[in-house]
Amino acid sequence: MLTKSFDHAAQEPLLYAGWEQCGAFHGGTTGGTPYTIMIPPPNVTGSLHVGHALTMTLQDVLIRWRRMQGRDALWMPGTDHAGIAAQMVVERQLASIGESRQALGRDAFVDRVWQWKAESGSTITNQLRRLGASLDWDRERFTMDDGLSDAVRRVFVTLHQQGLIYRDRRLVNWDPAMQSAISDLEVEAREVRGSLWHIAYPIEGGGTITVATTRPETMLGDTAVAVHPEDDRYTALIGRTVILPLTGRRIPIVADTYSDPTKGSGAVKITPAHDFNDFQVGRRHDLPMPSILDRQGRVTLEEIDAGSEFVRGLAGVDRAVARKEIVAELERLELLVKTEPHTHQVPHGDRSNVPIEPLLTTQWYCDAATLALPAIAAVETGATQFVPKQWENTFYAWMRDIQPWCISRQLWWGHRIPAWYGPDGHVFVAEDEAAAQAAADVHYGTTTPIERDPDVLDTWFSSALWPFSTLGWPEQTPELARHYPGDVLVTGFDIIFFWVARMMMMGLHFQGAVPFRTVYIHGLVRDERGQKMSKSKGNVLDPLDLIDQYGTDALRYTVCALAGPGRDVKLGAARVESNRSFVTKLWNAARFGEMNGVRPDPAFDPARAETPLCRWLLDATNTAIAEATAALEAYRFDDYAAALYRFTWHTYCDWFLEFAKPGLTPEGPDTAEIRATAAHVLGTILRLLHPAMPFVTEHLWHELGYGAPCTLIHAPWPVPVALPDAGAARVELDWLVRLVGAVRMVRSEMNVPPSALAPVLLAGASNTTLNRATAWSGVIARMARASSIRALDGAFPPGSAQVVVDEATVVIGLEGLIDLAAERTRLGRDKDRALAEADKAAKKLENGEFVARAKPEVVDEIRDRVDNFRAEAARLEMALGRIG
Repeated sequence: MLTKSFDHAAQEPLLYAGWEQCGAFHGGTTGGTPYTIMIPPPNVTGSLHVGHALTMTLQDVLIRWRRMQGRDALWMPGTDHAGIAAQMVVERQLASIGESRQALGRDAFVDRVWQWKAESGSTITNQLRRLGASLDWDRERFTMDDGLSDAVRRVFVTLHQQGLIYRDRRLVNWDPAMQSAISDLEVEAREVRGSLWHIAYPIEGGGTITVATTRPETMLGDTAVAVHPEDDRYTALIGRTVILPLTGRRIPIVADTYSDPTKGSGAVKITPAHDFNDFQVGRRHDLPMPSILDRQGRVTLEEIDAGSEFVRGLAGVDRAVARKEIVAELERLELLVKTEPHTHQVPHGDRSNVPIEPLLTTQWYCDAATLALPAIAAVETGATQFVPKQWENTFYAWMRDIQPWCISRQLWWGHRIPAWYGPDGHVFVAEDEAAAQAAADVHYGTTTPIERDPDVLDTWFSSALWPFSTLGWPEQTPELARHYPGDVLVTGFDIIFFWVARMMMMGLHFQGAVPFRTVYIHGLVRDERGQKMSKSKGNVLDPLDLIDQYGTDALRYTVCALAGPGRDVKLGAARVESNRSFVTKLWNAARFGEMNGVRPDPAFDPARAETPLCRWLLDATNTAIAEATAALEAYRFDDYAAALYRFTWHTYCDWFLEFAKPGLTPEGPDTAEIRATAAHVLGTILRLLHPAMPFVTEHLWHELGYGAPCTLIHAPWPVPVALPDAGAARVELDWLVRLVGAVRMVRSEMNVPPSALAPVLLAGASNTTLNRATAWSGVIARMARASSIRALDGAFPPGSAQVVVDEATVVIGLEGLIDLAAERTRLGRDKDRALAEADKAAKKLENGEFVARAKPEVVDEIRDRVDNFRAEAARLEMALGRIG
């Protein structure tokens, strides 16, 4: 017997353990067509957050659905070694006990990270289990597993031999705290209140030109001043020379469209070694590129002529201190024209929280432009399709303007670059040291010591190989042959370039095929008001807290219901709490059925159902199956959730079970067929809802006798059943639903007490309608609280409300039940209040300055208020008309 409620805290761990013990998640257990999803590997340092809750739930819905369809479903699990994040975690642990990475040495430090991984690295995977993620855990991989490391070395060596990996001296995002280059994804632009300094640069031969800068400390490395070629103010100065303040170095005035005449003074200082845009200007004009900041962000004079005692005194000074001293010196020399307050975006390391320094260094690069061409073609030809389709434009924009990919990092944790250097700097790239040493011996003609490159590879390099390295490549395994390419990748738009594109480049280059046929891009998870979640705002939701409070099924269903194409997910605890009511509704319906003898009947044949009520429900079930299946085929998770909510809550629970109550009693008519139909459709509901709500559905499946424990996960996905001539039942019962619903609506609007019975009269009704009313009079009386239902003879009775249902006017007699005058007054007052609130909100939207300055989510919220209040006013106006 089912308990009064579903105890998610007690049952969910037991159900998940049961799935694992019976091998329910294993791929290759059926002879079906392969269906493969590669998990976006979460960082081994991570814990479950709302972004994971979104993307992992959607993947699990797809994999559970396809598994039930009989596909050979593989959802590949694993984690990423998270180079910077993991190194920082262990370094902080060492610091807490007075030790350091440098004191330990490289090998001991790497061993310490592996030890940490063994002790704490399973946090995220255990939390994914709590989310109900049905990953094939027996296949779990880690980006630094031996097999995956073999793949990384093979790819690096192959690309180097093909000239697609090389060393170059270019600007990188340098993190002075981490002492490493970092990727754009690890850079966070933060708004900083600073200053814009206008500095007069003397022109050789007389006069000055004023440049505006937010970074006066980098002027020591200026190698030009740029002006727009069509800026009339400076045309005559192009080609002349300025004397760089403080250093006395002579630098040219160049014409370049990078300079914006509308910003600042229209003239910009060019420091190629410390600004990405300046670097490109420097290349176009063949300018020198001296570095004046070292890897710690301190002034270095090694590549410039200091020129003055003041500049020589800056050697070794931190960049922030140097800025203050340089501004003071410029002011003393009367070269500081003015200083303006200036708020601008400054790149920071997302983990170190220090300003990033563009730095000119020698790094390893991958020729992304060449590798991108087949990936672009794959999307153009439809070999890989983006859903929603508009994300193809983002993909194209990045890929068609792709820059060389810096793949080296100055860390100790990660895949060490398989390159060794001879005493003269000659590089030997090989998969192992023995091969590199052999090559060096041949090159030098004698045994010569070589030293390995200290750098490691960018984390994204190994994750770019994920779709095929996890399947055993470089070995040609049966798994690789069966599950590559995968079917769908589910991820956020923010890593289309950083991960999606790179997997496509590597997959096409090394496997000759795209790694996935579809890329489903979901939005970001925001709070219920549409604001980005952040700790500073205090609006961050912990999915584990939501699971503890409301259960995993409620959270997962909420995620599905909110995951519409092309829009962000506005998630709040209230929505999850509301959807817990859906779980409760399902449970209560199952419990009601159990108490009334509803049990699965293996002999039941839906096609042979005879009663209109049962045929109507079975017909509606066919519609729900078709809608749910079509929605999942189209990656419309919101439509899938909505279709099943409508069918389960309204059609099955609110209408069918209420209609069926007399038939569920032992002496009721058609008892056996109604019970069998109720059980059959409940089983269908459990199967349809299982991908989104796996725990409660699996529990009910077993407890109600549909199958053994842990078998719903492999139960066949429902398909519509043949129901000849179901149209008549559909028309009849749909009419009954509309009639009862209309009477209930009027009673609710007029505040009629539930205990009060009111006569229901039908005016202008056809004979068919009158016959239906007679046939269903008992149900109407019970569900619409009707004292009687009959045709209207003569005029509308006084004190009545009317509503139209099909061709008939339904008249509800209210005289003596409520104070009609008071109700008119209340409805009119509520309508006026709704219109006033709508007008109040609309006036804000009429203020162009407010709309321009307000956050988009605030404007959207006000628009919603206007629409909601106007809709409420219209509803109240209609209610007034019913008693007019």
